[in-house]
Amino acid sequence: MEKINRLNPLLEVLKSSPERVSKIFIQKEPGPHRIGEIIQEARAHGVPFLFIPKQKLDQLAPHHQGVLAEIAAKEYSPLEDILAGAGRPFLVLLDEVEDPQNLGAIIRSAAGAGVDGVILPERRSAGLTDVVATVSAGALEHVKVARVTNMARAMEELRERGVWLVGADGAAPELWHEFDYTLPVGIVLGSEGRGLRPLIRKACDKLLAIPLAGGVNSLNVASAASVFLFEAVRQRRSGGGANKSD
Repeated sequence: MEKINRLNPLLEVLKSSPERVSKIFIQKEPGPHRIGEIIQEARAHGVPFLFIPKQKLDQLAPHHQGVLAEIAAKEYSPLEDILAGAGRPFLVLLDEVEDPQNLGAIIRSAAGAGVDGVILPERRSAGLTDVVATVSAGALEHVKVARVTNMARAMEELRERGVWLVGADGAAPELWHEFDYTLPVGIVLGSEGRGLRPLIRKACDKLLAIPLAGGVNSLNVASAASVFLFEAVRQRRSGGGANKSD
């Protein structure tokens, strides 16, 4: 991930490609007056920013000008652009997946499955870092990734567009293959350890589980993603699937 600690270059990126700015660290103490412009642009474009002590910022970025921004390895795509290019949407929604290794592996599987896009929340999520790009083994270049301010609201928008939302939940009574993935679908996966948040679980149309044996309680989120993704691929390629949901 590229980092910018100078005011003028950061302002240019915020104005021209704000989707690439993952997060901005700003010193708490008074600094150059143009920091106010940074804050204004960040707020206008929904870019997360965090105030930290100048001493901490000195450690992260010597010779900074009161700011440090993390710039994504790839520009994010607007959700509308992803939907516009998808005749029968096939999406992956990741609810607070914070490990870049997992995100990179999921993006690689998503590219192999031919998804139309991956959707991430702005906060409490890994960004499109160099680690993600490396783990994806080049797949990041072939997958559109959107970043949304509110995942629950984005899910509601998708539902209004006719997309079925299928959540991976180990406690669900139905199994991962008991759904018709030939429908427009978004596969929703939760964070490492916690799984889906209650609000996101409630926003799903279906909750499905992967049965496990051998004392294993859950799969790694990247492994679970592959199971769901390639069941969808199997059904879509065969032209059939499970019985359609009510």
